[in-house]
Amino acid sequence: MPLRVLVVGAGLAGLAAALSTKLANPSHEVTILETVSELAEVGAGLQITPNASRLFKKWGIYDDLAPKATFPKTLSVWRFDGTKRLAYSPDFQEKIDERYGAPFWGMHRVDLQRALCAKCDELGVTIRLSSRVKSVDFENTVITLEGGKTVEGDVILCTDGIYSATRSQFLGHKCPPNPTGDLAYRIVIDKSTLSGPDAEKLTAFIDSHSVNFWAGSGTHVVSYTMRGGDLFNIVLLCPDNLPPGLSRTAGDLEEMKGLFEGWDPILRAFLEQVKEVAKWRLMHLETLERWTSEKGNFWMAGDACHPMLPYLAQGANSSLEDGAVMGYLLGKVSVETKDEQLKKAARIYEELRKGRGEGIARETWGQRESFHMVEGEEQVRRDAILMAGPTEAGGFPSRWQDFGGAQKWLYGYDAYVEAEKGYEKAPF
Repeated sequence: MPLRVLVVGAGLAGLAAALSTKLANPSHEVTILETVSELAEVGAGLQITPNASRLFKKWGIYDDLAPKATFPKTLSVWRFDGTKRLAYSPDFQEKIDERYGAPFWGMHRVDLQRALCAKCDELGVTIRLSSRVKSVDFENTVITLEGGKTVEGDVILCTDGIYSATRSQFLGHKCPPNPTGDLAYRIVIDKSTLSGPDAEKLTAFIDSHSVNFWAGSGTHVVSYTMRGGDLFNIVLLCPDNLPPGLSRTAGDLEEMKGLFEGWDPILRAFLEQVKEVAKWRLMHLETLERWTSEKGNFWMAGDACHPMLPYLAQGANSSLEDGAVMGYLLGKVSVETKDEQLKKAARIYEELRKGRGEGIARETWGQRESFHMVEGEEQVRRDAILMAGPTEAGGFPSRWQDFGGAQKWLYGYDAYVEAEKGYEKAPF
């Protein structure tokens, strides 16, 4: 009889956990329970950093994804109005490859989701759609779906996102996400649709394959290319003005453009090309007391337990790390001795992942502070440090370029190496 692994939610964390588990132990029976009736291909851009891209080779999806990605050559941080480049990495990708042995990509979320789904299908993962979880019997590892059907397993992986329905059941108290005070306008521009007198200039900017940040008072912007350079992703990050209870809505184009009066003319020219925009409230979660059950039959991953501001692009990347570690450890569990092994595996998972996930979430607040400084003495000091460039000592305000500190900690992480170390330290 195989070990029965139930995954709640078919987002990136759930798909990663499912395929990682099947790769680690093909005899395990892995089922994903997903609320929606079809996996909608929605989303915008992702920046895939080396801590995630190195996993794709292990998972056998790297060669499928690479042609759909873009490899940014340079990275720049600009003063909001474009009058001064504060930090510049002219050989960004080259140095990333040299330091970490894996690339930095711009990618559309849909392309990654398709690749993960295809791999799950190839490995024999079952994805059950229209399967909304109503309740969980944590003692007996049984999930009851809306409509009354039950699904039995040996371990449940909770990967159902920031609005997780199972999180509060597990913890025994309400733990809703809270507003961060920021929101994001998410924009995707198809290069082929550029028009008007600025089209040639904007096309050249896209074709430079660069990551660009603009830092302003309480607001910053990031742009990068994806899908081989055919699509251009822009995220505008600014103070939240959505009414209470609303997490996402269509944005007003004139309101959006008005917020960026006086900003870099190239950015404003791109905003003039926008036909529609989505507006997302950015949420966070208080630190949870635990991520796994005492019995080891319930584990949490991704936004269900460590949502984070998108200011280091680590939401997706850290969720993929979670899935890799989950799969490695579950692959070591035998159904005959599962009760004791799951307890030990869950303990190792939480030791490896909880501190890192929460640490990255905290670091995103630090990046927010660095990029959102208001005009004044502190901002002048920040600009001077940025213009001096990063050093081996770390502490650089742009963590994206901080090769002596945050960048090394984020991008140098190898989930499988860490999982193996954790297992060897306390084998089961």
